[in-house]
Formats: sequence, structure tokens, C-alpha cells
Amino acid sequence: MSSPPRGAIAAQLEPVVAEAVARKGFDLEQFDVQQAGRRRLIKVVIDSDDGVGLDEISDVSRAVSEVLDAHEHVLAGSYTLEVTSPGVDRPLTLPRHWRRARYRLVKIRLVDGQKLVARVGSADDEGVTVLVGGELRRVAYCDVERAVVEVEFQQPPAEDLAKLERAASGVSQQGDDREDTEESR
Repeated sequence: MSSPPRGAIAAQLEPVVAEAVARKGFDLEQFDVQQAGRRRLIKVVIDSDDGVGLDEISDVSRAVSEVLDAHEHVLAGSYTLEVTSPGVDRPLTLPRHWRRARYRLVKIRLVDGQKLVARVGSADDEGVTVLVGGELRRVAYCDVERAVVEVEFQQPPAEDLAKLERAASGVSQQGDDREDTEESR
């Protein structure tokens, strides 16, 4: 008896795996089923606003394994399960990716071909505020062709973080250099 095609297996299992991952408080970022010799390799990538630790990976792995074992008829054979978190090079494609990248440096290629290196500020469902060359700029997600986090080996400049914080809280950027006088309080 032959097993169903890989895409059909993934389509059947992804909803139940996503539910198991969600019950543990995580988002399913990627689900993939591949043939690896006589076994199948099932890759599950999870994430959350608070990140993912090793203990949480282990906990989610057990939950997903239970679900897969309950659906062994779909897999029609043995499998290897790999549960992991997204890598730094994962593209920012959803609003939650941008929220999770707050204060990180990103490379952005816009649909018009323009390229930006910017620090991520607040993000909502339509777009994100970024700091580019010391200036705040609003970028709509529909204008982004590709965006990825840049690896930094030092702390971001405090001035950049302060600008992004003020922008998120709605504080005016003008008057930052005022003296603290009775009139300005």
C-alpha cells in the first residue's frame, strides 16, 4: 500500500499540529513534511512574543508527538520530529514578526526597489514605524517586498531607542533639547 503524497500529509496534519502548538501558547510559523530515506522528517517551527526556550521546545515537542502518534494512519510509517524556533534570517512577513523584532535592525527592500536599513519601532496590523538615518518613517507592509533582521554585535544606540519610544507613546519630537524650566513643566 502506498502512502499519500507529502503535500497531502502536511495538509491533513498541519491543523491538528497548529492546535497542539497553540494550546501550549505558541504560534506555528512553519510546518513541513519531507521524506528522509524510509522515514519522514517532520519540521515544526514555533515562536511567541516572549521567544522560545529549550524547556518550551521540549514541552511543545511532546505535545506534537502525541498528536502525530494519534494520527499515525496519516503518516503510514515512522517519522523523526524536529521542533525549533525561527532563525534570525527568517523574513518578516506578518505583523507579529515585526512586533517581535521591535528595536532590532532590519534590512528592508521595498516594492519600488528602494533599500533601507532601519530600526524597528511600533507595529500594527497595517504597517510599522522605523527609524532610518535618524528620521522616523512609517512603512506599510504592502510596500515591503522583503525584510530580514540584521545581526548586531553591540547594543543599539540609546538615542535611537529613545526616539522610537517617544514615537510609540505619541510624544512630540520637537522640544527635546529644551531646558527644564518652570514654563516647560
